[in-house]
Amino acid sequence: MNTRMLAGRDVGEVYSVRRRKDIHSLLLRAVEASGARLLYSSTPDRAPVFLGVQVDTDERIGLLVYPFRITQRRIRNRPDDEVRGQLRYGSESSWERDHPVAHEVAGVDVTLILGIDPVKEIFLGLDAQLWDPLPMGISFYAKEEHFAAALKDGWHVWEKDNRSGKRRVDPRSPTHLETLVAFKPERLLDYALLERRASSLGLDQPLRHSAALTLSSSPQRGQIARQHRLEEQFDLRSEEILDLISERNRLSVAVRGGVAERHLAQLLERSESVVEVKHLDKDGQHDFDVSLNDGTVLRVECKNASPNRTADGSFKVEVQKTRTSKNDPASRFYPVSGFDVVAACLFSATGRWIFRFGVTAEMPRHQKFPDRLAPIQHITEAWTDDIASLMGRL
Repeated sequence: MNTRMLAGRDVGEVYSVRRRKDIHSLLLRAVEASGARLLYSSTPDRAPVFLGVQVDTDERIGLLVYPFRITQRRIRNRPDDEVRGQLRYGSESSWERDHPVAHEVAGVDVTLILGIDPVKEIFLGLDAQLWDPLPMGISFYAKEEHFAAALKDGWHVWEKDNRSGKRRVDPRSPTHLETLVAFKPERLLDYALLERRASSLGLDQPLRHSAALTLSSSPQRGQIARQHRLEEQFDLRSEEILDLISERNRLSVAVRGGVAERHLAQLLERSESVVEVKHLDKDGQHDFDVSLNDGTVLRVECKNASPNRTADGSFKVEVQKTRTSKNDPASRFYPVSGFDVVAACLFSATGRWIFRFGVTAEMPRHQKFPDRLAPIQHITEAWTDDIASLMGRL
């Protein structure tokens, strides 16, 4: 369609769609099942769908939903235990161009990208930031076991690898990981709450995973306006979180790792062995210079550990850059001489703001580039929770 308007809002592009009444109907029922009141709905023959919702606190919000059908038809050369959704709006000839996702600039409305199975009445939430622009024409997949878990428990969170493809040189996710949430209709507002928080704070995939897990055990039925759970998780006031965002030059990077960096700085400043903690906010440099009371200055890089453990039960952390320099395949991997210590934040895996410190010189090297660190490091017993205890090994 040529119009950009939906419910009085400019959403960039509105698509004509057909045979979506069952999906549209399930969305409307999900609003009521979530404990909210439906005030307005756009028509089922247009996408995205706009829903005006009133929650228990009397707050009125808008949900801008990009819904895509999920089926369980068997696909040749694909595993039998998969469900499949297809990102298809507009004509096939338009799929090669960009299809931006609309985001309300003030953060009042919440944008959702949902795979919907109207037969089993199950939803699959895709990260609305990660999937912008929409790669029209491609398919997305999930395992039947994840949908079964969501049907049983109402809400199921997992993590999958995110790789490059025919239309993407780099993976969609800088961490090579993607957090997915499958949920029943009565958890629709919980997912909207997750998306609102994740978008406003720019959570990376490990932190998004942890936030989603928190909601799995603490549903907020009809209470999307509640704003305090992430403040409790981060152990920071909302004003401090906003200050954290405004203080950083590299906003896209700083917000993802900023909370972990703040807690690391607080931990180091409390240490009797540390004299000074200097935060560096410059591209190409490590995160902290940490001065110890014996005069040693340690170069420290802060990283968020994966929420999932390795097969042997140990934690793991990704230690690589998000981009590769042109004509230099080694540039994505950190040189061993780049910093002295990696501080791995274990919040994503434990729900606590704790850290493990590893000596860079002792870490496994990249198989092809021996002067570079391997991208995935196992947090073994050689890592410690006391940075000063590393002195004899540096």
